[in-house]
Amino acid sequence: SWHEDKLFKKSSETKFNMSEIGEIDEGFYSRQLYVLGHEAMHRMGAASVLIAGMRGLGVEIAKNVILSGVKSVTVQDAGQAVWTDLSSQFFLKECHIGQNRATCSLQQLSALNPHVQVSAHTGPAVGFIIFQVVVLTDSSLDDQKRFGDLCHSHGIKFIVADTKGLCGQLFCDFGEEHEVLDQDGEIPASTMIQSITKENPGVVICADDRSHGFSDGTKVSFSEVQGMTELNSIGPVEIKFIDPYSFNILDTSGFSAYERGGIVTEVKQSCMLNFKPLSEALLDHDLLKMIDFGKMTRHKTLHLAFQALHSFVKKEHRLPHTWSQLDADALIVMVRELNEVAQLEELDEAAVRKLSYTARGDLGPINAFIGGLAAQEVIKASSGKFMPLQQWLNFDALECLPEQEDQLTESSFSAVCTRYDGQIAVFGSAFQQKLANQKYFLVGAGAIGCELLKIFALIGLGAGEEGRITITDMDFIERSNLNRQFLFRSQDIGKPKSEVAAKAAQEINPRMKITAHQNRLDPDSEGVYDYNFFTGLDGVAAALDTVEARVYLDGRCVQHQKPLLEGGTLGSKGHTLVVVPHLTVSYGRDSSSSKHDIPLCTIKNFPHRIEHTLQWARDQFEGLFKQTPENVNLFLREAGFVERTLGLGDAEALEVLGGVWSSLLNVKDGGQRPTSWEDCVTWARCKWETLYNNDIQQLLHCFPPEQVTPSGLPFWSGSKRCPHPLTFDPNNKTHMDYVVAAANLYGQMYGISGTRDSDSIRKTLDKIHVPSFTPKSSVKIHLTDKEMQEDREKESDDSARLEELKAKLASPSLKSSAMRMYPIDFEKDDDSNFHMDYIVAASNLRAENYDIPAADRHQSKRIAGRIIPAIATTTAAVAGLMCLELYKLVQGHQKISSYRTAYIHLGVQHFVLCQPSPAPQLVQPGLQCRSGFSFGYRQKCCSCIKGCCDDRGSCDFLCSSEVPDMPSLSCTETAM
Repeated sequence: SWHEDKLFKKSSETKFNMSEIGEIDEGFYSRQLYVLGHEAMHRMGAASVLIAGMRGLGVEIAKNVILSGVKSVTVQDAGQAVWTDLSSQFFLKECHIGQNRATCSLQQLSALNPHVQVSAHTGPAVGFIIFQVVVLTDSSLDDQKRFGDLCHSHGIKFIVADTKGLCGQLFCDFGEEHEVLDQDGEIPASTMIQSITKENPGVVICADDRSHGFSDGTKVSFSEVQGMTELNSIGPVEIKFIDPYSFNILDTSGFSAYERGGIVTEVKQSCMLNFKPLSEALLDHDLLKMIDFGKMTRHKTLHLAFQALHSFVKKEHRLPHTWSQLDADALIVMVRELNEVAQLEELDEAAVRKLSYTARGDLGPINAFIGGLAAQEVIKASSGKFMPLQQWLNFDALECLPEQEDQLTESSFSAVCTRYDGQIAVFGSAFQQKLANQKYFLVGAGAIGCELLKIFALIGLGAGEEGRITITDMDFIERSNLNRQFLFRSQDIGKPKSEVAAKAAQEINPRMKITAHQNRLDPDSEGVYDYNFFTGLDGVAAALDTVEARVYLDGRCVQHQKPLLEGGTLGSKGHTLVVVPHLTVSYGRDSSSSKHDIPLCTIKNFPHRIEHTLQWARDQFEGLFKQTPENVNLFLREAGFVERTLGLGDAEALEVLGGVWSSLLNVKDGGQRPTSWEDCVTWARCKWETLYNNDIQQLLHCFPPEQVTPSGLPFWSGSKRCPHPLTFDPNNKTHMDYVVAAANLYGQMYGISGTRDSDSIRKTLDKIHVPSFTPKSSVKIHLTDKEMQEDREKESDDSARLEELKAKLASPSLKSSAMRMYPIDFEKDDDSNFHMDYIVAASNLRAENYDIPAADRHQSKRIAGRIIPAIATTTAAVAGLMCLELYKLVQGHQKISSYRTAYIHLGVQHFVLCQPSPAPQLVQPGLQCRSGFSFGYRQKCCSCIKGCCDDRGSCDFLCSSEVPDMPSLSCTETAM
């Protein structure tokens, strides 16, 4: 029992004091910050959370909440560890049997995040600190009601999470007034304006070549509108959607006429929610969320079944016996009695029976999924970010059970005092042995890879005499990984991910047999992962972070007819896919389009978004500090470099060879090779002048501000923002940031040490003569990528200049090893290396040229570093769903209705679990194969299984040399 007066002291008496919260550790929380943002993280940093129950579900929630970065977490459990706990409690070991679960878990939980205070409570308590959020797991319905009422009346956010076998339940009560500050967590949509009509209602037509992204009812603000300036000063305006490129606003008939320019930006709206206490919400079936579209009514039956299960336990003082018909019949009777009040039109009694059969089970995949969801609700409760669950969620994966239930015998489910007892209670001992002897290939040891390995260890995948797990990942552990790749600790930074993850998984389950590789999975590693390797596998799990890698791995699985588990996350969004040979569609070819790629001319001359200036800055970085020194080193190392470069075309050859020559020639001789730190500062200052003054002057010389198009419209309108040149100011921080970063990076390429001392650099700047600049009328600036490409393909008069460069580069004196340069690979997560310093300054100066709002370092790092936002909660949920599909694969389920593809968005409680798409027709129209050798929608044929009939028009082949004793097959084209 709890000391309720202390625990439930009115939380409104405690206000978050943001001044007491320290700075956010951006290095540690890097990827999560892009999901939650600084404000939400600060609010979370003031929250204290109680999590009651440290079995598998409780520790999963605690792990995710601690990683998220709340102020403190107290874990409570008065119980002792038993064998069943080891099936899903990854911080308990066999030596902990008989010891308190909370105490045994404390050290590991505390090590997850140095910024969170973690404490354990092992019994009835007095003097508890005030909690903002209370989470109950492994609790009775009576306790849920009692604590729910107390929390509701005292303004404490209350969450109940429960799992029984293959079923789970989640409940949230955030009080009578819970403010959601950001409902979806998306970056506010923004677009440029082409025109605005003067009528009622006014019509806004957007200038961008992509949709505006607004929907009916969205509120927007206007800025930089010329002519109809009244819009710039009014509050948020509600829009009415017309089409993806236009929308209605308020009455503009009395406003000034629109002239040009303008940006329209979404204004996020907060909302206030009201929750019912659990005792009331229990009877409100309108609060039930349905997530599996293959089970349209089952969630309502499960709601009654969980209540009945609590009644059963209260009456019998135990859960139903495993696979007991008698107990299942009793539970069904209880559900029918509850339905006399609920009045459900249809009861899924088969689901109730299976819940009774498996209620003693404790499964890692189910706990990972429900635990991920529950932890996300804790984040919502403590941050005001995202839309909470309102208020019940019931989930089941009963389709994981054998498709032929007559295969089951009650005796095979008895507990035998092993770490797998919680799983044997659901699937039986024979299935456990089958799991142990599986041979699986895990590709990737990042966030999802760590979560998968955790579950693999818990369920005993590959832990038998004949089993094994092979894992490969070429990356090394970085500090930014620690916030979501929970198998890693600070002492592991710099070590191979695959090796550390394998060792950590073996700490969870010492019987695991794992082989760790550091290979990239691509054509270069096919000598390792060859026919014999894939033939020896039972399946493959993908934990990859690029579409290209997924497509390649999918192709290998198709080639070798191996099932594939695939999952990915993007912030609070996640997706899972299971590929079953001959049954479901495969991942398929990369269908991503280049339609959202930024045109080169936009980046080069006409940027209008911060994304454009950041891409330009990245291109500058790659060209100046990586590509040029790489070309110099190739020239020094390879005799045929010049001739090979000349074959690229005159324009590109002139650019490459000219860069090589100037990089080899010392500054005093007219080149760009520095011999001192002062030379590096001089180069940086002159480069600043070229990029932010001279180039802009030249652009405005070609296209003056008053320029009009042939149709009489202003040239600088719509998405074309008229720039202005900048004047260097050594007292301007951004100006100096560029010079300091550029000079240091330039010095690094040549092995010259630099400094961050701005004062000394200013003294050097005072001595620098910056050449004057006069725009040239002969310069042509391209308006489109097509125009640029056409000019590149035209005959040029650069041959004389190329011959001159070729002669200069033929000098033997240039081939000295002392001329070697040091290319710089962009690394976004090291704040001491000047890389992001350069990107931020270069981009924001470019943005200043074009009057584009600047981006801070955090935002710039996300865009320029192409960072994928990530959070531990989504990762855990996705891994849980993937491993539920693993259960089905290992059993050999043959019905496509048994499998699930999942699309989830934890931020807005959007879940779609549905049957995967079936494999398309195997033979392309007009082509018939005699082999009958098929997988998904590919068909292998011909003597070496080489010609491939593929309805997507591609060919995969498996060389006959890899296939011993393969019979000759043939393929004949026929009319169909």
